[in-house]
Amino acid sequence: MNLSVQLAPQNKHGLQLRNPVMVASGTFGYGMEYVGIFDIQRLGAIVCKGTTLKPRQGNPQPRLVEVEAGLLNSIGLENIGINALVKDMTPVWAQWQVPVVVNIAGESIGEYAEIARILAGKKGIAGIEVNISCPNVDSGGMEFGVDAITAAEVTRAVRQSTGLPVIVKLSPNVTDIVKIAAAVAEAGADALCLINTLRGMAIDIKRRRPVLGNVRGGLSGPAVKPVALYMTYQVAHAVKIPVIGCGGISSGQDALEFIMAGATAVQVGTATFRNPCAALNILEEIEQFMEDEGIRDINALVGVAHRQSNPSGSQ
Repeated sequence: MNLSVQLAPQNKHGLQLRNPVMVASGTFGYGMEYVGIFDIQRLGAIVCKGTTLKPRQGNPQPRLVEVEAGLLNSIGLENIGINALVKDMTPVWAQWQVPVVVNIAGESIGEYAEIARILAGKKGIAGIEVNISCPNVDSGGMEFGVDAITAAEVTRAVRQSTGLPVIVKLSPNVTDIVKIAAAVAEAGADALCLINTLRGMAIDIKRRRPVLGNVRGGLSGPAVKPVALYMTYQVAHAVKIPVIGCGGISSGQDALEFIMAGATAVQVGTATFRNPCAALNILEEIEQFMEDEGIRDINALVGVAHRQSNPSGSQ
């Protein structure tokens, strides 16, 4: 049974995963936190928490609130900064078999490019995931990812700054994700990840004020799965680079839906908070499905649900 997938076929370094199950940025720390819980080397890849040029303290508390069928988070990219990551984390990652992808975020195109240059050539780093759901301070706080031009500019700047495989994580808070995906692919991305969180909020009716300290947050978990699945379906058949499905995946069936929609790999995020072994359980459920169905290669399932008769998804 072959579970291996390639996420960067156009990159000279490639990004070969032993299986398609990854863990999503911001839900798995730097990986070390789970070493004593299960064998993390069995995962396809680990995406570390979002990293910025300088350390960040993040948003005011409270930062998390459970909602129906999901989770709202407003962490605010709290992290140790890129220099501390290179100094303290990469020597550990270099000893692992599981590939580690560094999620990066910036407030300007120059910051993205600088972070990518710092990471280039560092042992222990298999690739870069570019978070374009960050506010662009040069454009009045507009997210980089809501506009095809700015999304492509960030991608191009990162691409020019590193030879590492570049994955771009797309924002769902847009009117035409296919247009943005195409622009990012054209700008040099090796793969795309769909989706980041949906914007949302919750209100404490007793206190008569927003629950989150930053008012709004990102919605993740089962509630976003249908949105993420459809966007994956749309984009996977509009671009020629691999797509990674992300959003509400908590079972092997969920993961297989994304793969059949066109995802080459999947990322498990919020489910890890409820069950630290969620990603491993999902991998085992995929393996069991393939065995039961007599499927020898996971790649044979990628995109099988696509219907040529209705490519636009019109109703």
